[in-house]
Amino acid sequence: MKKILLVTRPIAPPWDEASKNFAYYLAKSVEGFNFSVLTPGFVESLPEKINQLPIYTKNHLDWGQRLRLLKLAPMIRKFDIAHFMLTPTKLNAFASKSFLASRNTKTVQTIATLREDLFSNEDFKKIIFADLIITYSDYAKNKLEKLGFENVVRIYPGIDVELYSPATKEIRTMELFGITQDDFVISYPGEYTRLGATDDIVRMLPALFEKIPNAKFVFANRVKNEKDARKKDEVISTLKEKGILEKVVFTDTFSDMPKIYNFSDVVVFPVRNMQGKFDVPLAVIEAMSCAKPVIISNLPILKEFTSNETSMVIDPTDSNQLIGSIVDLFENKEKCAKIGEAARKYVVENFDINSVAKQYENAYNKLLKK
Repeated sequence: MKKILLVTRPIAPPWDEASKNFAYYLAKSVEGFNFSVLTPGFVESLPEKINQLPIYTKNHLDWGQRLRLLKLAPMIRKFDIAHFMLTPTKLNAFASKSFLASRNTKTVQTIATLREDLFSNEDFKKIIFADLIITYSDYAKNKLEKLGFENVVRIYPGIDVELYSPATKEIRTMELFGITQDDFVISYPGEYTRLGATDDIVRMLPALFEKIPNAKFVFANRVKNEKDARKKDEVISTLKEKGILEKVVFTDTFSDMPKIYNFSDVVVFPVRNMQGKFDVPLAVIEAMSCAKPVIISNLPILKEFTSNETSMVIDPTDSNQLIGSIVDLFENKEKCAKIGEAARKYVVENFDINSVAKQYENAYNKLLKK
């Protein structure tokens, strides 16, 4: 059986980070190959079919952990394919080409996003180097082909559509966050400091609560660093001043996201930019898979997988559009359900991990035949 090494951040629970979640799903779902993943010590919960290389000592990929990737250098020739799934940078591309290369090993790079805010076209030509390039979007694929890359395919990231599926609201989880059956719940599964949505949301909340008195707003965001912690404290302070803190929930790290999506009536993603995020934000896809209507920004990168049938598209710079869309869904339960059903159908057809795994299987086999 051919051997594939997934070069990623540490693979271990909690399953609350999109890139490691996808790498785990891939190793678990693609048939016909022997996968090795990089772990922080031995992880008991991983399936036996996945080979573990415990090169890391922490769950978090800091600079010290990145240096530990060099431990792969003497092992790389044992693999038929080395699949690099970290976002390419000048430094990690140099290290990969210099120390993690072998004439006997084919290479694959997954490009979850093109950091056009950080790199020039000439930079991309240097940091993207693999025998096969897999992008998460047609947007990125078209960009790379215009730059002269010929070995590019687009495969959408996959999710477990059975795990992320419609379910009744779980009372225990709702009680944990102080939410009742009578509340109309709006969730934002984004970030505090990136994406440019937090301040816009906080500013619009007083008007939203006036229009929907039984609304609860959920910041389903992890606190990833000190900047996030400071921003969360700032948000709490502002909400206290406005007298609406009791109507807002902060989940912090909560690994069972399907329960949050399923107790939500509406999910919002009113971001102003996607710098540093996947071209396809899996939080949005997961919510759609749970048959939730998503209100989403009209950014070019997001238009590829949204439409007026599967979501509600707004201009993120106009807070009235966000409030109006939430109120529209609050007042029109049939419309809410119809959009959710269409969203679920679209995700099952395009993002089911089993279908995505088959596409990767075909891509790997085609590469090995070259």
